[in-house]
Amino acid sequence: MSETQVDVVEQVMTFNGGRTEREKGERPRRAPVPSWVITVAAVVVFLALWQLLGRHVNPMFGSYPTAIVAAGIDLARSGRLASALSESIQPFLLGYLLAILIGIPLGLILGRFRVMEAALGIFVTGGYAMPLVALVPLLILWLGLGFAVKVAIIFLMSIFPIAINTWLGVKVVPRTLIEVGRAFVASDAVILRRIVLPATLPYIMAGLRLAVGRAVVAMVIAEFFTAISGLGGIIINAANNFDTATMFVPIMIVMVLATGLNALVGAIERRVAPWQVEISSRH
Repeated sequence: MSETQVDVVEQVMTFNGGRTEREKGERPRRAPVPSWVITVAAVVVFLALWQLLGRHVNPMFGSYPTAIVAAGIDLARSGRLASALSESIQPFLLGYLLAILIGIPLGLILGRFRVMEAALGIFVTGGYAMPLVALVPLLILWLGLGFAVKVAIIFLMSIFPIAINTWLGVKVVPRTLIEVGRAFVASDAVILRRIVLPATLPYIMAGLRLAVGRAVVAMVIAEFFTAISGLGGIIINAANNFDTATMFVPIMIVMVLATGLNALVGAIERRVAPWQVEISSRH
């Protein structure tokens, strides 16, 4: 072995030895705290602070968690809560489902066909920007104060986020994917179903998440402006009686409902588009 080779071997051994010594001195990396633990801790801290501070507020102007729970138990025992929740959920589910069934195909058509985009795109964009609450009196004149007008309000406030997100998702599909489909002599319908739709799924799911929040808001707005019933009816009646604890019960239910539906959409996204979750996962 030459002198140069001996020097190289000594340097490698020195490097390995130094690295081993450093590795011995390193502390083992701690496992990251699960996200759900952080979320639960934040909620507990928030509720604890609310409980401590809320007790010093006049009951006419505020409440606190234990009082809200007690009011919720009273509502549940009387049967008012279950009845109101049923009255609110039915138009919500129908309006949101109709928004999905119409909004996704509409967004696919707008993004895929230039003529349809030029003809209908301005109406979709304008509808999203327009304060749809201003249409509630007109909808009441057309549909009355019952179930149909609630469905219409929820539908109108939900469809535009779904359609616009789907539309934008189609526009960002790589052109090379479409060219590959054309190279295999695929029809427009096949390209739309087999290439464009899977590539657009993350945008569709984002639109569904945005629409959930708007649909929940629309559900309460519909009950404020139409026949006072459901969860919105409890809020109005409790506010008129200055019963803030009871008023907070449906508000908290609406928050939990929106959060749960958002989590459900996220679970569906992980099911139908697992590749997107792997790409965007944070370590």
